[in-house]
Amino acid sequence: MKNKGKATSFDIAHYAGVSQSTVSRALRNSPLVNEETRQRVHDIANQLNYKVDKNASNLRTQQSSTLALLLFEDPTTDESQINPFFLSMLGSITRACAKEGYDLLVSFQSSSSDWRADYEDSHRADGIILLGYGDYLDYQSRLQQLLDQDTKFVCWGATVDNHPDLTVSCDNYGGGQLAAQHLYALNRTDCAFIGDASNHSPEFFSRYKGFKDQFDTYGVTLNDRKIANAISTEESGYHATNSLIANNISFDSLFAASDLIAIGAIRALLEAGISVPEDVHVVGFDDIPAASYVSPSLTTVQQNTTLAGQMLVCNLLSLIKGEAVESTLLPPSLVVRASSHTKR
Repeated sequence: MKNKGKATSFDIAHYAGVSQSTVSRALRNSPLVNEETRQRVHDIANQLNYKVDKNASNLRTQQSSTLALLLFEDPTTDESQINPFFLSMLGSITRACAKEGYDLLVSFQSSSSDWRADYEDSHRADGIILLGYGDYLDYQSRLQQLLDQDTKFVCWGATVDNHPDLTVSCDNYGGGQLAAQHLYALNRTDCAFIGDASNHSPEFFSRYKGFKDQFDTYGVTLNDRKIANAISTEESGYHATNSLIANNISFDSLFAASDLIAIGAIRALLEAGISVPEDVHVVGFDDIPAASYVSPSLTTVQQNTTLAGQMLVCNLLSLIKGEAVESTLLPPSLVVRASSHTKR
């Protein structure tokens, strides 16, 4: 294989039999390109002595080779103000950035009212990753501002109106279905739901709708009196569950919209003398590290935070390069532990 002059990505595309955009993704080790194609592209690039001149590229485009990660400040039991679900995703995002030769600038969303001015316009970062959002109905205006400013950004979970390509999320509806299928198979159909089943929390609402619709297919109708509102904290789950118990509302299973809510719910149940899982089966959502260590250990719907972090970085870099990006919906899986497993 010979090439006159300095090799380009178009030369690699020619020899590899793929598009130039595929070459670009493969050289960034994007998970959107299969392993065989990535290896072929890398092999050809090595044979052609192809090198990416990042300094020259940055000078031409005024890019910083830095991405900004803005976290929503959640109420937590410690001083971090970071939802523990995002900690593993933060690690994945950091590794994905390092792999692409990018630095990561981490801050909280509340630190400013104009994120584009703070990061893109000042050339501190080439694009923004948003994790968490609080009340979604209040948050929509922030997303619309970014759209109006033509900001390069991607979100975890928060749907951007008319721009599904800007969102990476778990199939929350499908995750709710998994929880319902699990409890139905165990003949636990008198279910309570703890979380926000409204448009204020679209991810929680989708989990509830998947749960409810799946039970509908079994001919089981969930009782609206057995829904208690909660935000994603242990304390909120604890108080919401106590409110059901105080009102003498009985149930044989409980689906919590997040693991933090579920952990608080288990504490409330045990303090009330209600055994988990003998009296009540409990299922959470997220699979945070603590889910394995609470007693009883928590059955939960797992979100793939490793792939989520990779896709957030991959999609944002594609947007920065002006490449087309498709919406990314990641499949959930069910992890069965002691909170829904009665020994026989």
